[in-house]
Amino acid sequence: MKRAVLLIFALMLIFAVALFGCSKPPAHVLYHCPMHPTVISDHPGVCPICGMKLVPIETSPPPQAVAPAGAAPAELAPITMSAEQRGLAGVQTVAAKLDRLTKTIRTVGAVVTDQTRVRAVQTKMAGWVEKLYVNSTGQLVAKGKPLLSIYSPQLLATQEEFLRARATAKQFADSTIPEVKQGGDDLLRAARRRLELLDVPAEFIDRLEQTEKIQRTVELTAPASGYVTAKQVLEGQKVEPGMELLTVADLSQVWVEADIYEYEAREVRVGQEANLTLAYDPSVTLPGKIAYIYPYLNPDTRTLKARFEVANKNLMLKPAMYVNVELQSQTAAGVIVPDAAVLDTGRRQIVFVETGPGRFEPRAVRLTDKADGFARIDGGVQAGEQVAVRANFLLDSESRLRAAIAAAQPGGPTPAGAP
Repeated sequence: MKRAVLLIFALMLIFAVALFGCSKPPAHVLYHCPMHPTVISDHPGVCPICGMKLVPIETSPPPQAVAPAGAAPAELAPITMSAEQRGLAGVQTVAAKLDRLTKTIRTVGAVVTDQTRVRAVQTKMAGWVEKLYVNSTGQLVAKGKPLLSIYSPQLLATQEEFLRARATAKQFADSTIPEVKQGGDDLLRAARRRLELLDVPAEFIDRLEQTEKIQRTVELTAPASGYVTAKQVLEGQKVEPGMELLTVADLSQVWVEADIYEYEAREVRVGQEANLTLAYDPSVTLPGKIAYIYPYLNPDTRTLKARFEVANKNLMLKPAMYVNVELQSQTAAGVIVPDAAVLDTGRRQIVFVETGPGRFEPRAVRLTDKADGFARIDGGVQAGEQVAVRANFLLDSESRLRAAIAAAQPGGPTPAGAP
């Protein structure tokens, strides 16, 4: 009886060793606090800081390897279908071609005044405004036309000096001593120069020289043709040297500043032409050209600002208006396929290439660019090969199913990622 019991115990021990002896020992589990992840323990318990129960630390599985461009992913298998099956599935193919991808960038620009065509009207003498010929902003003025007249005691004194210097020069003109005659001419020239430095018009000095009568006021003329965009002076107001009285802007040419998204920055360059469409009249399209790209990014909108110089015929563009901007650029030559042919999983891109009648082979490709419903790929597909553009998800499901079935068979391959 004792021998039978020992035999049964030995058999049970052998069975236990055979059943559990080859199994791997359980992995060492670490625990941490959800509120304080820095608290880590090798056994269950509570957090010494907040008293919460420690939970096991979850370890993520190793990342799946990405197949190189042109290679078939391990978890996908080629598919072969008959013509009837292909018709029922709705599979359609398109030939890949070698071409350039044309990208269209559409954005909105704001019309601003050309800063190189803005002039400020100032005076270099103290005085009082006697008369304003421009009484409101928005008024059109022509270059050389009077804007306002100023009474200045300094101007009166300078005119008297000029007349005295002129009379002295006449007296010294008859002198037989060259130095005396030269001194009179120098005195007159210096007096005239003082008037010119006060920005007195040449016509004013010529009239003073001809009439020999002191003029009470002097008129300031427009430095350029344009529209008055700012007015900071009134009739009777006292003005000081350097004070900005009026601002004149030439609107025959304006700037359009458009915002380009950060990911589109490589598509724009100086000298690139664009079409500008008016928001209030879409039938009007004006040509424009990028004159400058600002060297900084707007941190709030993450956009790059590009400046266009546009001829403003008939004043169609007014500052603060919005216009639609359309730019076109071409990428480098490459293999172009329809955008629908690429299955993008986020980590990789897959296309199904028809290598024979009804036979579709999955290939990993590298997507480099997309635009207007087409994609440019680098590697994996050659120009002229037929790629599937419809029923791609059906092909992907069938390919995964066949790969899983093949892996489950004895001696079959084990695709990466297959259950």
